[in-house]
Amino acid sequence: MEAFQNLKDGNKRYRSGNANHPHQSMARIKDLSSGQNPPVAVLSCADSRVPPEIIFDQGLGDLFALRVAGNVVNDMILGSLEYGVEHLGVGAILVLGHTKCGAVSAACSGGDPGGHIPSLIEAIAPAVSKVDANASDRVDRAVVENVRNMVVVIKTCDPILRGFVDRGELQVAGAVYNLDTGNVEWLD
Repeated sequence: MEAFQNLKDGNKRYRSGNANHPHQSMARIKDLSSGQNPPVAVLSCADSRVPPEIIFDQGLGDLFALRVAGNVVNDMILGSLEYGVEHLGVGAILVLGHTKCGAVSAACSGGDPGGHIPSLIEAIAPAVSKVDANASDRVDRAVVENVRNMVVVIKTCDPILRGFVDRGELQVAGAVYNLDTGNVEWLD
C-alpha cells in the first residue's frame, strides 16, 4: 500500500540523516486550513522519543496521529480512528510500538502503580501473558505481542472499522520502532 510505503521511505530518510521535512511551510498551512485528508493514521506510544511525524519524515496533514502510553486501544482511540477512516478518508492504520517501552515494562513488572495507570497495564496484560516470564528480552517481546493484539482489536472493531477492512478499503499493520537505531521494523 502506498501510504505504508511512504512511511517506510520516510523512515529510511530519517535514519540516513536526509530527512526532507515535507509539508512544513506556510503554503501547506494555508492549504490545510479548509480541511484535512491524511492517508494514514498512526497509533503510537506517547513516549517523547517516538514522534511519528519525525521518525517517518512527514509533515502537516500527512498523518492522523494518535498517541497514548503503550499504544493501547480504548473507546476514545477507536472513536478517533473511526472518525479518521469514515470522515477524513484514512485508508491505512499503523500501530507503532517501540523497544524499551515503559508502559509494557510496567505491565511486565506487575504490582499496582496507582492512579489511572492500571487501565494501561490491563490493556497490555494479554500481550505480557504470551511471553515467557524468564525471557531476557521479555519487554521487547511483549511490545511486539502488544502491537499484534492492538492490530487485531482495530481490524475486528464493529461495525465501522471491520466493515472498511472487510471491503478492502482499510489496511491495518503493526511495526516496532527501535530506540537504539531509529529503524522501524514492520511486523507480518
